[in-house]
Amino acid sequence: MAHNAVYFPDEFLAQMREAMPAHLSFDAFIAACQRPLRRSIRVNTLKISVAAFLELVSPYGWQLTPIPWCEEGFWIEREDEDALPLGSTAEHLSGLFYIQEASSMLPVSALFAADNQPVRVMDVAAAPGSKTTQIAARMGNRGAILANEYSASRVKVLHANISRCGIHNVALTHFDGRVFGAALPEAFDAILLDAPCSGEGVVRKDPDALKNWSVASNQEIAATQRELIDSAFHALRPGGTLVYSTCTLNRDENEAICGWLKEKYPDAVEFDSLEDLFEGAASALTGEGFLHVFPQIFDCEGFFVARLRKTAAVEPLPAPGYKVGNFPFTPMKTRESQNVIQAAASVGLHWDETQRLWQRDKEIWLFPAEIEPLIGKVRFSRIGIKLADVHNKGFRWQHEAVIALAGSDNPHAFALTHEEAQEWYRGRDVYPENSPAQDDAIVTFQGQPLGLAKKVGSRLKNSYPRELVRDGRLFAGKA
Repeated sequence: MAHNAVYFPDEFLAQMREAMPAHLSFDAFIAACQRPLRRSIRVNTLKISVAAFLELVSPYGWQLTPIPWCEEGFWIEREDEDALPLGSTAEHLSGLFYIQEASSMLPVSALFAADNQPVRVMDVAAAPGSKTTQIAARMGNRGAILANEYSASRVKVLHANISRCGIHNVALTHFDGRVFGAALPEAFDAILLDAPCSGEGVVRKDPDALKNWSVASNQEIAATQRELIDSAFHALRPGGTLVYSTCTLNRDENEAICGWLKEKYPDAVEFDSLEDLFEGAASALTGEGFLHVFPQIFDCEGFFVARLRKTAAVEPLPAPGYKVGNFPFTPMKTRESQNVIQAAASVGLHWDETQRLWQRDKEIWLFPAEIEPLIGKVRFSRIGIKLADVHNKGFRWQHEAVIALAGSDNPHAFALTHEEAQEWYRGRDVYPENSPAQDDAIVTFQGQPLGLAKKVGSRLKNSYPRELVRDGRLFAGKA
């Protein structure tokens, strides 16, 4: 099955013919670009182990093929593809997996290669969140991630995906990525710059991806990429790791960008070879040790990944001229904190010492402690998760806190049937045969928290956020 006419500009084809390594076939490249993309998913290990996930979905007849560079990643083939979108399955709605293109799992694998265990990480261009959520899972929800997104409309999607996956160690910002070198010098152990690019690798998803392609446009994009990588490099601490990636194929936006940085800071930039990242990596390896993934190599999107190390400090950039403004939160005092911790525990919500309680008026928030040194240096859109609103009868616990903190073996869990869980996702109240013992119950399906329900007589009052409510056909499977 091939796409209807992928659009290839002549100049692009000439450039690719020249860039193609001797061991690869140009005809195979063209053929691969015209095949539809294989679907792939990544299991969210913050909520379920890979083994438990495979057992859970085994009755569905999904064909899952492991992705070599990501042990949580699988190519997926389904018989009921047309009947039920992957995004409407119960496992997706409760954050057990993320729909993510296989090659886009490469940069995070590269970031954590060679046993790298960063504590504070920045994802410079983070939406829609596939890589941020992958980083959070690799960090076990500890430490802190600054996830930045330049496009205002995409920040909302980024937050929704982080929330669905039960992540609480992320702080969101909304800036041009070029500000961070000056604003947060040497603040991060690791940085992922998945740079905006000309997108030559995505024609399998979008046959018209190259409609506006031109060499001049690529050169313009490359100029921005140089500024972004320079800024990211300044924000990285000496000894830290920077992964630079794109979903494009030309050398100007890839190898040349990394070469430019090394030329600019010859004594501070080292390239780490990705040859041993996974078995078979050598077939996409460049002379510098980068991965230049043409789509025919692994039958996925075209991609480029480089791993760089900062071996010494560099001359700092001039301090930013902007004012951050007042920070409206204050850390909660120990005694008040203890009250909140006890009250949260009484409904089965728990966290550890890597999280701190902060307050703004009647709102209580949990911030990742590792982000605190950055407060006051940059303006945040959102930090951590909102835990509760204070009201006269105690606390009103928030949906995202339940999803992130309730865990899968909660004493307050009240399991919903298959039909009841569907009703819950449609925003409707549920009438179970037997009511939960306590007034506040954490409703679950497949052992995963779906939200907090209040018992009103024989009814469980639905608290599912209105913006998440789903219509149409929901998950298949048996109750």
